[in-house]
Amino acid sequence: MKLNRQNTGLEKKYPIKIIQFGEGNFLRAFVDYAFQQLNKELDFNAGVAVVQPIDKGLINILNEQDGLYTLFMKGIQKGNEIQERELITNIVKGVDPYQNFDKYLDLAKEEELSFVISNTTEAGIAYVESDQPTMQPPASFPAKLTLLLHERFKHFNGDASKGLAIIPCELINYNADTLKSIILRYVEDWKLGAEFKNWILAANSFHNTLVDRIVPGYPKDEIEKYRAELDYEDNLMVSAELFFLWVIEGDEKLKAKLPFNKTRLDVKIVSDMQPYRTRKVRILNGAHSALVPLSLMYGNTTVKESMDNEFTGDFIRKTVFEEIIVTLKMEKSELQQFADEVFDRFSNSFIKHQLASIALNSVSKFKVRVLPSILDYIEKYNKIPLHLSFAFACLIRFYKGEWKGGKLPVDDDADTMETFEKIWKSENYNEITNKTLSNLEFWGQDLTLVDNLSAKITEALIEIEASGIQQGFANYSKQF
Repeated sequence: MKLNRQNTGLEKKYPIKIIQFGEGNFLRAFVDYAFQQLNKELDFNAGVAVVQPIDKGLINILNEQDGLYTLFMKGIQKGNEIQERELITNIVKGVDPYQNFDKYLDLAKEEELSFVISNTTEAGIAYVESDQPTMQPPASFPAKLTLLLHERFKHFNGDASKGLAIIPCELINYNADTLKSIILRYVEDWKLGAEFKNWILAANSFHNTLVDRIVPGYPKDEIEKYRAELDYEDNLMVSAELFFLWVIEGDEKLKAKLPFNKTRLDVKIVSDMQPYRTRKVRILNGAHSALVPLSLMYGNTTVKESMDNEFTGDFIRKTVFEEIIVTLKMEKSELQQFADEVFDRFSNSFIKHQLASIALNSVSKFKVRVLPSILDYIEKYNKIPLHLSFAFACLIRFYKGEWKGGKLPVDDDADTMETFEKIWKSENYNEITNKTLSNLEFWGQDLTLVDNLSAKITEALIEIEASGIQQGFANYSKQF
């Protein structure tokens, strides 16, 4: 049986309250799922119109299934494996502005429209100088949205009550602020008028966000197993972990419009999302970046293997609980709970997270995710952190590119690779450490000026080379 509304008896459609730019796996497993919970638990009565943001996409398949698809969620909560399945039913229509631009602009005229959601990748929120208001459509997402807002402004004669809450989910910091600035730039460039600009500023609201859910997507490796669970044919099924966190900057007005606090979902509407972003970057992303070089050289291939192994699992837990959490300015119990959830996610047998894939651009990731914890720890305790400094040494050793006769999956930009190739021509570990730590392109500062850091990392490098990862760490620990 083909999946559509007639075959499933789901012919009732919700009024369009949400325009969603993007039809990919993440939005369907995250945002559409979230609004479905509002519909189910609070009778929110909100339908989604999905806009295809680029020329080639999934809108035709989505429309063939009348917006329906199956979401499989799997994960671990407090050590227990849990699986859930849900048929998502709140997408009312899919629109391809490249095929029918008028149909796209008609969305602006929807009476009950209240929200704009997007996930057009990090590169999607960008100013494209060649975009013009006469293009049908312009290339960039901000330009498309500017024309949609202008159409709504004109259709409702500048009615302030018809403004929208704009909630981008792209993975850049200050995503809504950036989007807003680009829209205002188009308003100026295209000479759309002061009244329209004032309507954007006064009637609409822009909300920075943090999204957190691992979405592997279409389960192609286990597709027959998934199909066997269904009594219909679904070409858009999507898989995701159970964990869900959505942090949105907003006020009491937004909380009233989006009453997620009355559902079971972890959606936080807060005045400042930066502490939550720092928590995620330092604990979740930081744990990944601290672990990957060490764990690959130890012999693991996935995050789950790393968690299950006695040595690497203990190493990363102590790194987070003893050296990262202690540097963060949030409630300790909340940080510990988040870390526990992170390790449940890392241990999720349903998600095969390859260490090699996380290793991409490890230096720039280490700078953002791990280095601040090292420096904050040193400032707070006036000593070098044991686990984080050893992880730093493992990162440097990783960029040699080979280990015990095998090749390591080092993958970075050409300049970084070339720099490390030159650094590792030396056999003097003190020189290797100093050249790496003093590189301003890597760290934005000269880390040899941090008291005792170079000496400790040199010691760690010597131990790693002489004794390997596990015994090298044991030897290194005795010096603390």
